[in-house]
Amino acid sequence: MTSPSNRGAPVSTEPRINDRIRVPEVRLVGPNGEQVGIVRIEDALRLAQEADLDLVEVAAQARPPVCKLMDYGKFKYETAQKARESRRNQQLTVIKEQKLRPKIDPHDYLTKKGHVARFLSHGNKVKVTIMFRGREQSRPELGYRLLQKLAEDVAELGFVESNPKQDGRNMIMVLAPHKNIKPRVVKHDDDDGAPEADDTASDEA
Repeated sequence: MTSPSNRGAPVSTEPRINDRIRVPEVRLVGPNGEQVGIVRIEDALRLAQEADLDLVEVAAQARPPVCKLMDYGKFKYETAQKARESRRNQQLTVIKEQKLRPKIDPHDYLTKKGHVARFLSHGNKVKVTIMFRGREQSRPELGYRLLQKLAEDVAELGFVESNPKQDGRNMIMVLAPHKNIKPRVVKHDDDDGAPEADDTASDEA
């Protein structure tokens, strides 16, 4: 029986098992997924006891509820392990930024392109910003052509997710890595090693 102090506690999301399943009959599924059919709850509990397994309610909203014979302790352990592994391998796409001038020097362009290529190869998106100054603002086509050239130069690593568009004195384009390029694994507290430093390149030269 729930004590008065627990009345405000969150409702458990765990399924009902064994004698906590209080319905007259259930649709029973065997330990290997075989369909047993609709049986009385007493018979389902007896079968679970005979097999040294638990009766677990897996579809409470069904009529009658669907229950499965399984080792619930083992099931919970394996589920927790999978969730932990999923968190450890969680992939996070980071948006890096790279800024260029419309009349960029060829050597500087190669450097900037290298930064963009590295970001994409690490599985990160890249926001590329062309910064116009003074009279350059009357020549937006210079920025557009530069962004097109950059997209073509790194096409093997990424694609244009957001086409070039004017934003005040700037022109912005977003590149995204191809799906076969996976983001770097995000490290959690239970992993060794220090977090990777942010190497976003945003020079305004």
